[in-house]
Amino acid sequence: MHHSNSSRPPAAGVQLVPGLTAEEMGTVVERTFERYTSSSMPTRKGKGVAIVWFRNDLRILDNEALFQAWISSEAVLPVYCVDPRLFGSTHNFGFPKTGVLRTRFLMESLVDLKRNLTKHGLDLLIKQGKPEDLLPSLAKAYAAHTVYAQKETCSEELNVEQLVARNLKLVTSSASESNSIYGTRLKLIWGGSMYHIDDLPFDCKILPDVYTQFRKSVEFKSKVRGSVKLPSALGPPPQVGDWGCFSEISQFAVEIPKVDRGMRFLGGESAGLSRLHEYFWNKDLLGIYKETRNGMLGPDYSTKFSPWLATGCLSARLIHDEVKRYEAERQSNNSTYWLVFELIWRDYFRFLSIKQGNSLFHLGGPRKVENNWSTDRNLFDAWKDGRTGYPLVDANMKELSTTGFMSNRGRQIVCSFLVRDMGIDWRMGAEWFESCLLDYDPCSNYGNWTYGAGVGNDPREDRYFSIPKQAQNYDPEGKFVAYWLSELQPLPKEKRNFPGHSYIKTIVPLKFGSHNRTVAKGAASVPRRTSAENKWKRDGKRG
Repeated sequence: MHHSNSSRPPAAGVQLVPGLTAEEMGTVVERTFERYTSSSMPTRKGKGVAIVWFRNDLRILDNEALFQAWISSEAVLPVYCVDPRLFGSTHNFGFPKTGVLRTRFLMESLVDLKRNLTKHGLDLLIKQGKPEDLLPSLAKAYAAHTVYAQKETCSEELNVEQLVARNLKLVTSSASESNSIYGTRLKLIWGGSMYHIDDLPFDCKILPDVYTQFRKSVEFKSKVRGSVKLPSALGPPPQVGDWGCFSEISQFAVEIPKVDRGMRFLGGESAGLSRLHEYFWNKDLLGIYKETRNGMLGPDYSTKFSPWLATGCLSARLIHDEVKRYEAERQSNNSTYWLVFELIWRDYFRFLSIKQGNSLFHLGGPRKVENNWSTDRNLFDAWKDGRTGYPLVDANMKELSTTGFMSNRGRQIVCSFLVRDMGIDWRMGAEWFESCLLDYDPCSNYGNWTYGAGVGNDPREDRYFSIPKQAQNYDPEGKFVAYWLSELQPLPKEKRNFPGHSYIKTIVPLKFGSHNRTVAKGAASVPRRTSAENKWKRDGKRG
């Protein structure tokens, strides 16, 4: 059978994100720093040393903790603690807490942060150990009056904050009388969302349970603050003998297998700013974002900002500033609004995590739903390894393990399949995503999984994504599945998602409908759950 070129999958080959040369990236970063830093800053009246403790805010631009440390001191000591707990196991099922791909992304982000800080008069001290042990000893050694850091919202991070604050109070330094009385302060700065927590029209404890109510309320009553402008010269740092090196983190990384396809994301603020520039300004894709965002193949159907947002290499506010600039200089339409709409989703999950607390991680979720979940390891392993017999599920899972990324559409599909068709404990899926995703953050990941499993805040429970219907709507020519499952490439395009005996046997029957072409065409037995289709939001971006 003759196939047109358009039905062939793209040639295998790794696609770099961003797709700019080192020289182009350098130019973008320089120009963006010029736009978002200031040479005429308020007079620096601070005294002594302040420490800035980098966490999930691995950037200079729009970093309020860094700004506060600078303005309150004569010298700033930037610190990153390589916390061994990040490289332990997930809570219930023992997967690696930070998989190899995210470890690499984190290492690249730290290398880039160190380089950018050095360009602007500082450096980055990288230390291995727990923050609650390291920061007090550094505060004592450098007589630091305050440790500044970005505030987090989930229990593991909050525990560390409490331990750090407690241990800093015990620090006494002969260099400062006030320190000997009061210890060193921990000052936590809000900075992880687009809308500032202080600007919400309600307290997080009474946050609306439905996203639409939240969105309408903040759009009507709140305003997004502009990015915090930092000085272009941030020095000097205090005298440090040894700034540390990357072996502190590289020992946690294992060999990453060579791959010949998929996207390769580069960590760091420079790469994040370059991707933003490439997507908005070079390729002018923001103007059609709403039409393309449900794609699954290639770098450009969606922004791909999420890995940089999750690590804080990019701030949501800076993206918002750039959207507004694009609207002023190019065009304002449904697509430019939709990107902000997605960032509001990301905010919602962050604020919701404050309201829900640990119930976000419990089997019954925030609504304490009782369900007879299975933890069948054979079924789960078939899902995680991409061996379910359903090409659309398998291709998405292979993309996840190969690249650390999966489209928004794919995440909804594989979540629905795991919890609805397989009946597997949703926390197994959430912890596997936690291990693999470059863009993992607890609020978005667990918020989405509780939503997809029907145990979250939203009362509309039984969300079901029909595999045949999703395949027809979003991969009608089988380009995506053939890209990831090479054994499907020789098949006619209409059979790639419905390969029958040409592919491995299906591991479970579908809850609704059948996985053959004739039933799929009518899809009459499949309930439409369109309300779910917009609901998987991660790190602010659909893919």
